[in-house]
Amino acid sequence: MQIVLGLLVATVLPVLVLRWVPPLTSSVMIQREIAATLGGERGFVLRHHWVPLRQISPELPIAVVTAEDQKFPVHSGFDWDSIGDAIEEGDARPRGASTLTQQVAKNLFLWQGRSFLRKGLEAWFTVLLEAIWPKRRILEVYLNVAEFGPGVYGAGAASERYFGKPASALGRREAALLAAVLPSPRRLHAAQPSSYLLERAAWIERHAAGLGGRSYLSGL
Repeated sequence: MQIVLGLLVATVLPVLVLRWVPPLTSSVMIQREIAATLGGERGFVLRHHWVPLRQISPELPIAVVTAEDQKFPVHSGFDWDSIGDAIEEGDARPRGASTLTQQVAKNLFLWQGRSFLRKGLEAWFTVLLEAIWPKRRILEVYLNVAEFGPGVYGAGAASERYFGKPASALGRREAALLAAVLPSPRRLHAAQPSSYLLERAAWIERHAAGLGGRSYLSGL
């Protein structure tokens, strides 16, 4: 009983605190820094600083939701339709089956890997996040911990690194380019987009408009 109570406190307390306190870092960032140090990556610099959602251009949230999790405003943390489709297709690593909430749970609290233990903890943290945080907070934290390039985490660092401007000044195409790199941020480059990335960004812009643009997230 004491072990269960200890586990509950160890998981619920940080989620509760981080509802209001901006996380200074994340589990993924810490792991990246350790890997760079152990791997002898000379010149590696981890870029990250917190930017409140109100100071991020509204073009970026809708671009990210369009690219990564279009049901974000209405699901309870899991996209059961995408999960079911992935199981039927036998897709081991489906894009779209992992919601923004699941990605926040993984990036903020957990380690890389695909073990049953990690997936179980990811599901548990996802439930906690949806129960304790409003959707707006989940989106805000996601935009601040997601990797947008090698060692570049969060909208603030990404906007300054790739476009030389604060996140508040991002335009529609720039936001779409940042959202487009999310499946593979260490291979794709928002400031030097390949033809694939340009096509992906254009797709995001079209589908964001189809969802209703910025108004799609107005209820968060």
